[in-house]
Amino acid sequence: MRLCPCNQRSIASAFAVALALLGSAAFAQTYPSRPIKVIVPYTTGTGMDMIARIVGPKLSQRLGQPVVVENRVGASGNIGGSAVATAAPDGYTLMANAQAMLIAARLFRSMPFDVLADFAPITLTAWGTQILVTHAKSGITSVRELVAMAKANPGKLTYGTGGTGSSFHITTEIFNGVTGIQMLHVPYKGNAPALTDLIAGRITVGVSAVHVVLPHVKAGTIVPLAVISARRHDKVPDVPTMAEAGAAGVDVEFWHAFYAPKGTPEAITSRIRTELHAILALPEVSEAFGKVGLTPTTSTAEELQALMRRDLARLEEVIRKHNIALD
Repeated sequence: MRLCPCNQRSIASAFAVALALLGSAAFAQTYPSRPIKVIVPYTTGTGMDMIARIVGPKLSQRLGQPVVVENRVGASGNIGGSAVATAAPDGYTLMANAQAMLIAARLFRSMPFDVLADFAPITLTAWGTQILVTHAKSGITSVRELVAMAKANPGKLTYGTGGTGSSFHITTEIFNGVTGIQMLHVPYKGNAPALTDLIAGRITVGVSAVHVVLPHVKAGTIVPLAVISARRHDKVPDVPTMAEAGAAGVDVEFWHAFYAPKGTPEAITSRIRTELHAILALPEVSEAFGKVGLTPTTSTAEELQALMRRDLARLEEVIRKHNIALD
């Protein structure tokens, strides 16, 4: 019996797919056989860097190969992101990144990669909580007082951030929109100088990570107004949420996640996800994360992708509405 050409092509195609699947499975069974690199697109000391360095040694122990953290900084994270997007999809190059990647995707007119199409999401790793604060001499003790003062003095109150398009910039513009006020944005070259000027009273308010401002709150040089979260934070349990403070809708929590290049075999990303989930459940990891203001969390690849889509849509709306552009 002779097969028609169309059937021959179908069989050949199915055979090729089967071989590819078998090859992928065989490759995954021997993975990893050499060191794994985790690229962090930002500087040492950032949240994603600390996560990679807390998780890395434990991932190395579980996989039986060295896990090396490499900081590839520049272009708002695009240099590191490009290195991962163009890396071989073999599980030996991973990325620890954060919500900030999505902000860059909506601010740059031209991106060297597509945040949704060029990466294989592995899992969420942590949530972080932001907090709205003012300096001790401002006389402001609540969100309602801040809003009232801003409405009485339109355009005169100021807020500082680590730069135009930063996560704290986006969050404060959401706050402005929800409360119907407009404070003047003062962008700095990094979060540290913004915090220094806030403490000195050179700017009115700022948004920061809870763990960063906690020592200053305890010292009395900074006054917390509200945590930007759906829940109160255990480090500042007396500080209300935005909803409790009268600004419902400002609940922008920031997150961190692990990725692989697009096309990495599912057997490998699944293995990494399983190991990361086990690591993130360890009490010592939870304690280490807590010291830098982070809460361990996990997800499926699908859940992470859905979260990215949701946040991209929200960011696009905020950036367009407030005409936010890079300096």
